Amino acid sequence: MSDIKKVVLAYSGGLDTSVILKWIQKTYDCEVITLTADLGQEEELDGLEAKALATGASKAYIEDLQEEFAKDFIFPAFRSGAIYESRYLLGTSIARPLITKKLVEIARKEGAQALAHGATGKGNDQVRFELSAMALAPDLVTIAPWRDWDLGSRTALIAFAKEHGIPVPVTKEKPYSCDRNLLHLSFEGGELEDPGHAPAPASHLLCVPIEEAPDQPEIITIDFEQGDPVAVNGERMSPASLIKHLNRLGGKHGIGRLDMVENRFVGMKSRGVYETPGGTIIHAAHQDLEGLCLDRELMHLRDTLIPRYAEMIYNGFWYSPEREALQAFMDKAQECVTGQVTLKLYKGGVWPLSRTSPNSLYNPDLATFEEDDVYNQADAAGFIRLQGLRLMAYNKVHGK
Repeated sequence: MSDIKKVVLAYSGGLDTSVILKWIQKTYDCEVITLTADLGQEEELDGLEAKALATGASKAYIEDLQEEFAKDFIFPAFRSGAIYESRYLLGTSIARPLITKKLVEIARKEGAQALAHGATGKGNDQVRFELSAMALAPDLVTIAPWRDWDLGSRTALIAFAKEHGIPVPVTKEKPYSCDRNLLHLSFEGGELEDPGHAPAPASHLLCVPIEEAPDQPEIITIDFEQGDPVAVNGERMSPASLIKHLNRLGGKHGIGRLDMVENRFVGMKSRGVYETPGGTIIHAAHQDLEGLCLDRELMHLRDTLIPRYAEMIYNGFWYSPEREALQAFMDKAQECVTGQVTLKLYKGGVWPLSRTSPNSLYNPDLATFEEDDVYNQADAAGFIRLQGLRLMAYNKVHGK
C-alpha cells in the first residue's frame, strides 16, 4: 500500500463516499481523484464537483454515461429477460460494471495505482466492483474502506463527517441508503431493516402511492426492434430518453414499486424497496411481444437460462466469459422480436392489450374455434396416445 500515490474513487457525494475521500487521504497520504458516473441521478449531481474538491479531491470527474448505460447495459439485460429471484430488475447490479469500466479508464489516464469504492463488507456491491476490476485491470489495487476502518456504523460516519466539516445528506428522519440511476431507485436502512415494518412515506420518490395514482387509465404503445424498445406512442427516442419517459409515465401511475427480502451473494438476506417504473413497463411489454414472435422451444430454452443469467449480473460477473457467451445466445433469440405492444397503465399495474409483429408466429387459421381446413382434430388422438405410452408403461409396473 505504500506504493499507492494516486487513487480513483467512485464518488456519489453521499455519506459513505464523502467520508471515504477524506479517510483515504489521511490513511494513505495520497492523491484522490473522484469519478461521479452520471447514470441518470438528475438533481443529485448538483454541486458534486465543488463538494469533492472542497473535501480534498485533486480532480473531480463527472461523466455523462446515461446513453451508454441504457444501450450497452440495461437493454442487453432486458433483451435477456433478466430478473433476479422472479422479482428484482437488477437496477443497482447492472450499473456497477459500467462504473468500474470508467474507473479503470480514468486510472489509466491519470496513472493511478488503485481504485476505491464505498461498498460495505456486508453487501453485494463490493463483489461487483472488485470482480469487474479484476476482469478489466487485475494490476490495480482496490481499496475498500468499509473492510478496513474502525468506523463501523452510520452514526460513526456522521460523526467523522461533522469533525471534518463534510456536509452529508443523511438525517435521523431520513436514514436511508439510496442508489438511484436511470433504471431505478433503491432504499435500504432505517425502518426497512425490520421486515415486519411497512416502508415509511419517505421511501416513495419515483412512484406515487397507489392511492394517489390517477383514477383514469392511460393507454400507450411501445415499438420494439430486435428486442429493444425504440419508440413510445410512435415517437422514436434514444435509449436513455425512452427510459426516462417511461419512468415519468410509470411513476405517475404508481407502477414498478417493489418491497422484497432478497438473498445477497455474500450469504445473508436483506430487505429493500425498489422503484423501477420504466423498466417494469418495458419488461411487461417485451415479455408480451415475445409470446407472439418466439418459437416455443427457443422460448422455453431461453426461460431456463434467465435465472442463471440474472445471477451472473447480480453476483458481479458481467465481464465473465459465461455471461458474454450467454448474451450472444440471448441476442440471437431476439432477432425476431420486432413489433408493437399496446398497454394499459392503471393503479400500479401494466396490462398488455394488443400486440402486432411482422414476425408473428400466430396463425389464426390454426388457432380458430371456427371451422377450418388446416387442422384435422382427429390427428390429436394419435398424438395423445404416443405421449401417453410411457405413462401406461410406468403404470403397468408401478401402478397401485
